Amino acid sequence: MDLTSPPLSLKDNGFSMATPGPFSIPDDEMERLQEELKEWKEKVEQAEKAKADLLLCKVSADEECIKAEEELIKLKDFQEKQHKDIIMSRDTHERELYLLNQENAELKREIDKLKEDLAECNSVLSRFSQIKKKVAEMKVKFTHMEDMKDDYADMNTHCVFGVTTKIPFRLNQDQALLTFEDEEVAQRLTEMGKHAVNLDNKIADVRVKPFTLEMGMKFELHVTISGKKINVSEVPELSLPEDWMRDKLELNFYKSEQGGGGEIENVDYDQQSRTAVITFLRPGATNVFTRCTKYPFFVNGRCYRLSVSPNTDVHLEKFQIFCAISKKTILLQGIQETEDDEESVQDMIEIHFQKPSNSGGEIEKIKYVSKGATWVSFEEDT
Repeated sequence: MDLTSPPLSLKDNGFSMATPGPFSIPDDEMERLQEELKEWKEKVEQAEKAKADLLLCKVSADEECIKAEEELIKLKDFQEKQHKDIIMSRDTHERELYLLNQENAELKREIDKLKEDLAECNSVLSRFSQIKKKVAEMKVKFTHMEDMKDDYADMNTHCVFGVTTKIPFRLNQDQALLTFEDEEVAQRLTEMGKHAVNLDNKIADVRVKPFTLEMGMKFELHVTISGKKINVSEVPELSLPEDWMRDKLELNFYKSEQGGGGEIENVDYDQQSRTAVITFLRPGATNVFTRCTKYPFFVNGRCYRLSVSPNTDVHLEKFQIFCAISKKTILLQGIQETEDDEESVQDMIEIHFQKPSNSGGEIEKIKYVSKGATWVSFEEDT
Protein backbone atom coordinates (compact mmCIF):
# COMPACT_ATOMS: atom_id res chain seq x y z
CA MET A 1 0.00 0.00 0.00
CA ASP A 2 1.20 3.46 -0.94
CA LEU A 3 0.88 5.70 2.08
CA THR A 4 1.49 8.79 0.01
CA SER A 5 -1.51 8.31 -2.15
CA PRO A 6 -4.07 11.10 -2.01
CA PRO A 7 -7.02 10.74 0.56
CA LEU A 8 -10.48 9.84 -0.26
CA SER A 9 -13.01 12.68 -0.71
CA LEU A 10 -16.73 12.65 0.09
CA LYS A 11 -18.83 14.06 -2.68
CA ASP A 12 -22.57 14.20 -3.22
CA ASN A 13 -23.18 12.20 -0.10
CA GLY A 14 -21.19 9.34 -1.57
CA PHE A 15 -17.67 8.08 -1.83
CA SER A 16 -15.54 8.57 -4.94
CA MET A 17 -11.98 8.05 -5.57
CA ALA A 18 -9.99 11.22 -5.98
CA THR A 19 -7.44 9.57 -8.05
CA PRO A 20 -7.12 6.09 -9.12
CA GLY A 21 -4.67 4.17 -7.09
CA PRO A 22 -3.82 0.80 -5.87
CA PHE A 23 -6.59 1.02 -2.96
CA SER A 24 -10.19 0.56 -4.13
CA ILE A 25 -13.62 -0.23 -2.52
CA PRO A 26 -15.55 -3.04 -4.01
CA ASP A 27 -18.84 -2.23 -5.65
CA ASP A 28 -20.94 -4.36 -3.32
CA GLU A 29 -19.31 -2.67 -0.35
CA MET A 30 -20.04 0.64 -1.94
CA GLU A 31 -23.68 -0.26 -2.44
CA ARG A 32 -23.93 -1.45 1.14
CA LEU A 33 -22.46 1.81 2.40
CA GLN A 34 -24.79 3.79 0.21
CA GLU A 35 -27.75 1.84 1.52
CA GLU A 36 -26.57 2.39 5.08
CA LEU A 37 -26.13 6.09 4.39
CA LYS A 38 -29.60 6.23 2.94
CA GLU A 39 -30.99 4.58 6.04
CA TRP A 40 -29.19 7.05 8.29
CA LYS A 41 -30.49 9.90 6.19
CA GLU A 42 -34.02 8.60 6.58
CA LYS A 43 -33.47 8.23 10.33
CA VAL A 44 -32.19 11.80 10.50
CA GLU A 45 -35.26 13.00 8.62
CA GLN A 46 -37.49 11.00 10.97
CA ALA A 47 -35.62 12.41 13.94
CA GLU A 48 -36.01 15.93 12.62
CA LYS A 49 -39.70 15.32 12.04
CA ALA A 50 -40.07 13.85 15.54
CA LYS A 51 -38.16 16.86 16.88
CA ALA A 52 -40.56 19.21 15.08
CA ASP A 53 -43.52 17.25 16.38
CA LEU A 54 -42.06 17.39 19.89
CA LEU A 55 -41.53 21.15 19.56
CA LEU A 56 -45.16 21.53 18.49
CA CYS A 57 -46.25 19.36 21.40
CA LYS A 58 -44.09 21.40 23.74
CA VAL A 59 -45.63 24.64 22.48
CA SER A 60 -49.11 23.14 22.82
CA ALA A 61 -48.21 21.82 26.28
CA ASP A 62 -46.88 25.23 27.29
CA GLU A 63 -50.12 26.81 26.13
CA GLU A 64 -52.13 24.20 28.04
CA CYS A 65 -49.89 24.80 31.06
CA ILE A 66 -50.49 28.53 30.86
CA LYS A 67 -54.23 27.93 30.56
CA ALA A 68 -54.09 25.51 33.48
CA GLU A 69 -52.18 28.05 35.57
CA GLU A 70 -54.75 30.70 34.68
CA GLU A 71 -57.58 28.31 35.59
CA LEU A 72 -55.76 27.46 38.81
CA ILE A 73 -55.39 31.15 39.65
CA LYS A 74 -59.07 31.68 38.89
CA LEU A 75 -59.93 28.64 41.02
CA LYS A 76 -57.80 29.93 43.90
CA ASP A 77 -59.41 33.36 43.60
CA PHE A 78 -62.85 31.73 43.58
CA GLN A 79 -61.95 29.57 46.58
CA GLU A 80 -60.63 32.59 48.46
CA LYS A 81 -63.74 34.57 47.61
CA GLN A 82 -65.95 31.64 48.57
CA HIS A 83 -64.02 31.25 51.83
CA LYS A 84 -64.43 34.94 52.57
CA ASP A 85 -68.13 34.69 51.74
CA ILE A 86 -68.42 31.68 54.02
CA ILE A 87 -66.63 33.54 56.81
CA MET A 88 -68.78 36.61 56.28
CA SER A 89 -71.91 34.47 56.11
CA ARG A 90 -70.84 32.60 59.24
CA ASP A 91 -70.15 35.88 61.02
CA THR A 92 -73.52 37.18 59.86
CA HIS A 93 -75.23 34.01 61.04
CA GLU A 94 -73.37 34.16 64.34
CA ARG A 95 -74.43 37.77 64.81
CA GLU A 96 -77.99 36.90 63.89
CA LEU A 97 -77.85 33.88 66.21
CA TYR A 98 -76.45 36.07 68.98
CA LEU A 99 -79.20 38.64 68.46
CA LEU A 100 -81.81 35.88 68.37
CA ASN A 101 -80.43 34.40 71.58
CA GLN A 102 -80.55 37.82 73.21
CA GLU A 103 -84.11 38.33 71.98
CA ASN A 104 -85.08 34.86 73.20
CA ALA A 105 -83.50 35.56 76.60
CA GLU A 106 -85.41 38.85 76.82
CA LEU A 107 -88.63 37.13 75.82
CA LYS A 108 -87.98 34.41 78.38
CA ARG A 109 -87.48 37.04 81.08
CA GLU A 110 -90.71 38.73 80.03
CA ILE A 111 -92.50 35.37 80.06
CA ASP A 112 -91.12 34.58 83.53
CA LYS A 113 -92.21 38.03 84.71
CA LEU A 114 -95.68 37.49 83.23
CA LYS A 115 -95.84 34.07 84.88
CA GLU A 116 -94.90 35.63 88.23
CA ASP A 117 -97.55 38.34 87.74
CA LEU A 118 -100.09 35.72 86.74
CA ALA A 119 -99.21 33.57 89.75
CA GLU A 120 -99.54 36.61 92.01
CA CYS A 121 -102.90 37.51 90.45
CA ASN A 122 -104.07 33.90 90.81
CA SER A 123 -102.93 33.93 94.41
CA VAL A 124 -104.85 37.13 95.09
CA LEU A 125 -107.91 35.82 93.27
CA SER A 126 -107.77 32.50 95.11
CA ARG A 127 -107.48 34.40 98.37
CA PHE A 128 -110.53 36.54 97.68
CA SER A 129 -112.58 34.14 95.53
CA GLN A 130 -114.23 32.73 98.62
CA ILE A 131 -114.52 34.95 101.66
CA LYS A 132 -114.70 32.98 104.87
CA LYS A 133 -114.21 35.52 107.56
CA LYS A 134 -116.06 36.12 110.78
CA VAL A 135 -117.44 39.60 111.04
CA ALA A 136 -117.12 41.10 114.47
CA GLU A 137 -120.27 42.15 116.25
CA MET A 138 -121.01 45.76 115.60
CA LYS A 139 -123.75 48.26 116.10
CA VAL A 140 -125.90 48.83 113.03
CA LYS A 141 -127.09 52.36 112.47
CA PHE A 142 -130.44 52.80 110.72
CA THR A 143 -130.17 55.58 108.16
CA HIS A 144 -133.33 55.63 106.02
CA MET A 145 -136.22 53.62 104.56
CA GLU A 146 -136.98 53.25 100.88
CA ASP A 147 -140.41 52.51 99.42
CA MET A 148 -140.78 49.45 97.20
CA LYS A 149 -141.71 50.38 93.65
CA ASP A 150 -142.92 47.15 92.09
CA ASP A 151 -143.91 45.14 95.13
CA TYR A 152 -145.90 45.23 98.34
CA ALA A 153 -144.37 47.23 101.14
CA ASP A 154 -144.50 44.30 103.59
CA MET A 155 -143.52 41.58 101.15
CA ASN A 156 -139.73 41.57 101.46
CA THR A 157 -137.29 43.30 103.76
CA HIS A 158 -134.12 44.57 102.10
CA CYS A 159 -131.01 45.44 104.09
CA VAL A 160 -127.76 46.84 102.71
CA PHE A 161 -124.58 46.83 104.83
CA GLY A 162 -121.45 48.67 103.74
CA VAL A 163 -118.34 46.80 104.87
CA THR A 164 -114.78 48.12 104.70
CA THR A 165 -111.96 46.10 106.23
CA LYS A 166 -109.47 47.57 108.63
CA ILE A 167 -105.90 47.27 107.37
CA PRO A 168 -103.40 46.05 110.00
CA PHE A 169 -99.82 47.33 110.28
CA ARG A 170 -97.08 45.87 112.50
CA LEU A 171 -95.32 48.54 114.55
CA ASN A 172 -91.96 47.24 115.77
CA GLN A 173 -89.80 48.22 118.71
CA ASP A 174 -88.39 51.80 118.75
CA GLN A 175 -90.82 52.90 116.06
CA ALA A 176 -93.65 55.41 116.08
CA LEU A 177 -96.58 56.34 113.87
CA LEU A 178 -97.76 59.95 113.64
CA THR A 179 -100.99 60.98 111.92
CA PHE A 180 -101.29 64.69 111.10
CA GLU A 181 -104.39 66.71 110.40
CA ASP A 182 -102.82 68.11 107.22
CA GLU A 183 -101.35 65.66 104.73
CA GLU A 184 -98.95 68.33 103.43
CA VAL A 185 -97.15 68.24 106.80
CA ALA A 186 -96.67 64.47 106.51
CA GLN A 187 -95.38 64.77 102.94
CA ARG A 188 -92.97 67.57 103.92
CA LEU A 189 -91.54 65.60 106.84
CA THR A 190 -91.16 62.51 104.66
CA GLU A 191 -89.21 64.46 102.03
CA MET A 192 -86.85 65.81 104.71
CA GLY A 193 -85.92 62.23 105.67
CA LYS A 194 -83.91 62.78 108.91
CA HIS A 195 -84.89 64.75 111.99
CA ALA A 196 -82.94 65.60 115.14
CA VAL A 197 -85.35 65.01 118.03
CA ASN A 198 -84.55 66.07 121.62
CA LEU A 199 -85.32 63.09 123.86
CA ASP A 200 -84.54 63.78 127.52
CA ASN A 201 -81.65 66.15 126.64
CA LYS A 202 -80.30 63.63 124.14
CA ILE A 203 -80.41 64.32 120.42
CA ALA A 204 -81.71 61.33 118.47
CA ASP A 205 -81.40 61.12 114.68
CA VAL A 206 -84.84 59.87 113.75
CA ARG A 207 -85.59 58.74 110.21
CA VAL A 208 -88.94 59.23 108.50
CA LYS A 209 -89.74 56.35 106.16
CA PRO A 210 -92.70 55.98 103.82
CA PHE A 211 -94.56 52.72 104.30
CA THR A 212 -97.09 50.68 102.36
CA LEU A 213 -100.10 48.99 103.87
CA GLU A 214 -101.47 45.64 102.86
CA MET A 215 -104.41 45.32 100.49
CA GLY A 216 -107.85 46.07 101.80
CA MET A 217 -111.31 45.33 100.51
CA LYS A 218 -114.76 46.79 100.71
CA PHE A 219 -118.14 45.62 99.56
CA GLU A 220 -121.86 45.92 100.07
CA LEU A 221 -123.69 43.06 101.78
CA HIS A 222 -127.25 42.84 100.48
CA VAL A 223 -129.68 40.83 102.63
CA THR A 224 -133.26 40.22 101.51
CA ILE A 225 -135.70 38.68 104.01
CA SER A 226 -138.62 37.12 102.19
CA GLY A 227 -142.15 38.04 103.20
CA LYS A 228 -143.60 34.94 101.53
CA LYS A 229 -141.09 32.15 102.31
CA ILE A 230 -139.93 30.44 105.49
CA ASN A 231 -137.27 27.78 106.11
CA VAL A 232 -138.26 24.68 108.06
CA SER A 233 -135.73 22.23 109.49
CA GLU A 234 -135.60 19.26 111.88
CA VAL A 235 -138.52 17.60 110.11
CA PRO A 236 -139.02 14.23 111.91
CA GLU A 237 -138.03 11.01 110.19
CA LEU A 238 -141.25 9.14 109.64
CA SER A 239 -142.10 6.11 107.54
CA LEU A 240 -144.15 8.20 105.17
CA PRO A 241 -143.76 8.70 101.44
CA GLU A 242 -142.21 11.98 100.41
CA ASP A 243 -145.43 13.23 98.82
CA TRP A 244 -147.41 12.51 101.99
CA MET A 245 -144.91 14.38 104.15
CA ARG A 246 -145.10 17.34 101.76
CA ASP A 247 -148.91 17.34 102.03
CA LYS A 248 -148.83 17.17 105.84
CA LEU A 249 -146.42 20.13 105.98
CA GLU A 250 -148.74 22.11 103.71
CA LEU A 251 -151.79 21.31 105.85
CA ASN A 252 -149.93 22.10 109.08
CA PHE A 253 -148.86 25.58 107.91
CA TYR A 254 -152.08 26.36 106.03
CA LYS A 255 -153.72 27.53 109.22
CA SER A 256 -151.63 28.32 112.23
CA GLU A 257 -152.69 28.39 115.88
CA GLN A 258 -151.00 31.80 116.14
CA GLY A 259 -153.32 33.16 113.50
CA GLY A 260 -150.74 33.32 110.71
CA GLY A 261 -150.32 31.21 107.65
CA GLY A 262 -152.71 31.03 104.80
CA GLU A 263 -152.92 29.55 101.34
CA ILE A 264 -149.64 27.92 100.34
CA GLU A 265 -148.18 28.27 96.87
CA ASN A 266 -145.46 25.63 97.08
CA VAL A 267 -143.70 23.25 99.48
CA ASP A 268 -140.12 22.32 98.53
CA TYR A 269 -139.27 19.34 100.76
CA ASP A 270 -135.88 17.56 100.93
CA GLN A 271 -136.22 14.22 102.68
CA GLN A 272 -132.48 13.60 102.95
CA SER A 273 -131.68 16.85 104.78
CA ARG A 274 -135.08 16.89 106.55
CA THR A 275 -135.65 20.52 105.51
CA ALA A 276 -138.32 22.36 103.57
CA VAL A 277 -139.00 25.79 102.08
CA ILE A 278 -142.67 26.83 102.29
CA THR A 279 -143.95 29.62 100.03
CA PHE A 280 -147.23 31.38 100.85
CA LEU A 281 -149.46 33.20 98.42
CA ARG A 282 -150.23 36.16 100.65
CA PRO A 283 -147.42 38.70 101.22
CA GLY A 284 -146.63 39.16 104.89
CA ALA A 285 -147.90 35.68 105.82
CA THR A 286 -144.48 34.82 107.27
CA ASN A 287 -144.51 37.53 109.93
CA VAL A 288 -146.08 35.37 112.58
CA PHE A 289 -143.66 32.46 111.96
CA THR A 290 -140.53 34.56 112.20
CA ARG A 291 -141.42 35.51 115.77
CA CYS A 292 -141.02 31.93 117.00
CA THR A 293 -138.10 29.55 116.50
CA LYS A 294 -140.07 26.37 117.21
CA TYR A 295 -143.39 25.51 115.60
CA PRO A 296 -145.70 22.57 116.48
CA PHE A 297 -146.12 19.88 113.84
CA PHE A 298 -148.95 17.36 114.34
CA VAL A 299 -148.76 14.07 112.52
CA ASN A 300 -150.08 10.57 113.36
CA GLY A 301 -151.42 11.79 116.71
CA ARG A 302 -148.07 13.11 117.89
CA CYS A 303 -146.70 16.64 118.19
CA TYR A 304 -143.20 17.48 116.96
CA ARG A 305 -141.33 20.76 117.14
CA LEU A 306 -140.01 22.16 113.87
CA SER A 307 -137.31 24.83 113.64
CA VAL A 308 -138.58 27.81 111.67
CA SER A 309 -136.42 30.67 110.35
CA PRO A 310 -136.85 33.46 107.80
CA ASN A 311 -135.84 32.71 104.24
CA THR A 312 -133.04 35.10 103.31
CA ASP A 313 -131.02 35.82 100.21
CA VAL A 314 -127.51 37.14 100.88
CA HIS A 315 -125.10 38.32 98.20
CA LEU A 316 -122.21 40.74 97.75
CA GLU A 317 -122.13 43.75 95.46
CA LYS A 318 -119.55 46.39 94.57
CA PHE A 319 -116.68 44.21 95.78
CA GLN A 320 -113.40 46.11 95.47
CA ILE A 321 -109.78 45.33 96.36
CA PHE A 322 -107.60 48.36 96.95
CA CYS A 323 -104.06 49.20 97.98
CA ALA A 324 -104.15 51.59 100.91
CA ILE A 325 -101.63 54.42 101.19
CA SER A 326 -101.74 56.67 104.21
CA LYS A 327 -101.11 60.27 103.16
CA LYS A 328 -101.35 61.76 106.63
CA THR A 329 -99.28 59.22 108.58
CA ILE A 330 -95.48 58.94 108.82
CA LEU A 331 -93.32 56.14 110.24
CA LEU A 332 -90.44 57.07 112.57
CA GLN A 333 -87.49 54.70 112.92
CA GLY A 334 -84.30 54.69 114.98
CA ILE A 335 -85.74 56.12 118.19
CA GLN A 336 -83.11 55.48 120.86
CA GLU A 337 -84.01 53.92 124.17
CA THR A 338 -84.11 56.25 127.16
CA GLU A 339 -84.72 55.88 130.87
CA ASP A 340 -88.06 57.61 130.51
CA ASP A 341 -91.23 55.60 130.25
CA GLU A 342 -93.00 55.03 126.96
CA GLU A 343 -95.65 57.70 127.54
CA SER A 344 -93.04 60.38 128.28
CA VAL A 345 -91.04 59.58 125.13
CA GLN A 346 -94.25 59.67 123.11
CA ASP A 347 -95.06 63.12 124.53
CA MET A 348 -91.58 64.41 123.62
CA ILE A 349 -91.94 63.11 120.06
CA GLU A 350 -95.36 64.71 119.75
CA ILE A 351 -94.11 68.08 121.06
CA HIS A 352 -91.21 68.08 118.57
CA PHE A 353 -93.31 67.32 115.50
CA GLN A 354 -96.08 69.74 116.46
CA LYS A 355 -93.79 72.76 116.26
CA PRO A 356 -93.94 74.67 112.95
CA SER A 357 -90.24 75.53 113.45
CA ASN A 358 -89.53 71.82 113.01
CA SER A 359 -91.72 71.74 109.85
CA GLY A 360 -94.42 70.01 111.90
CA GLY A 361 -98.13 70.56 112.46
CA GLU A 362 -101.16 69.48 114.43
CA ILE A 363 -101.16 65.75 115.26
CA GLU A 364 -104.34 63.70 115.33
CA LYS A 365 -102.88 60.45 116.68
CA ILE A 366 -99.51 59.10 117.78
CA LYS A 367 -98.41 55.58 118.69
CA TYR A 368 -94.94 54.72 120.01
CA VAL A 369 -93.56 51.28 120.93
CA SER A 370 -90.47 51.05 123.12
CA LYS A 371 -90.42 47.27 123.58
CA GLY A 372 -91.80 44.35 121.62
CA ALA A 373 -94.23 45.06 118.83
CA THR A 374 -97.89 45.90 118.38
CA TRP A 375 -100.49 46.00 115.65
CA VAL A 376 -102.32 49.11 114.59
CA SER A 377 -105.18 49.30 112.14
CA PHE A 378 -106.02 51.82 109.45
CA GLU A 379 -109.50 52.64 108.20
CA GLU A 380 -110.61 54.26 104.97
CA ASP A 381 -110.87 58.03 105.35
CA THR A 382 -114.43 58.95 104.45
